[in-house]
Amino acid sequence: MTADRPAALDPNHHADVSGGWLRAAVFGAMDGLVTNIALIAGVGGGGVSPRSIVLTGVAGLVAGAISMGLGEYTSVRTQNEQVAAEVAKERRELERFPEAEADELVRAWTGRGMPRELAEEVAAVLKRNPEEALRFHAREELGVDPEERPSPWIAAWSSFVCFSIGAVVPLLTYLLGFDQLWLALAVGGVGLFLAGALVARFTKRSWWGSGLRQLLLGAAAAAATYLIGSLIGVSAA
Repeated sequence: MTADRPAALDPNHHADVSGGWLRAAVFGAMDGLVTNIALIAGVGGGGVSPRSIVLTGVAGLVAGAISMGLGEYTSVRTQNEQVAAEVAKERRELERFPEAEADELVRAWTGRGMPRELAEEVAAVLKRNPEEALRFHAREELGVDPEERPSPWIAAWSSFVCFSIGAVVPLLTYLLGFDQLWLALAVGGVGLFLAGALVARFTKRSWWGSGLRQLLLGAAAAAATYLIGSLIGVSAA
């Protein structure tokens, strides 16, 4: 971007919000952290051995990462297939009823304050360019751009990798030879805060506020599972 070029005119001044990776990555990392922190708190509260805690945490990591990856792939692919079906339907309607479809655009634009003459002029131009007309109709009626759909593979791998990273954080102390449950939960809490603060970089929110929110949510989940684990452990004993 040159010094005399306003940021609003630079096509690269916005973050990429259409690729599907950010939501999957954030959700995966947070879910990995919260799931394994809560899982470790629950079995730890039940009084199991450190070896059993590690086994439980690793099993949760593997199962959760695979589940998240498959879930994201299926979800995004299904969404894309639904969009493709609706876009194909819109294409057929444009081919069969071009005048009626053009009138739909005119009504939509004039309803938002565009002068009718200008709206009719733009709609007439679009009728001569079917592909561009299809893009406009998809945006107006479906709220999507048919050429900018998220990749299910990117979403799946982002979720898989980030869940794994998040889930391994509360296991680090055990893997390094420390057996204290409170230490593992403390490290997990630091991970939650840092993950929340990192998300603030993309959302432009306060880093400490975002970090504190994630920490409190994770702490609530860990407290609930620890209490349940303690009750079950006591009753089983």
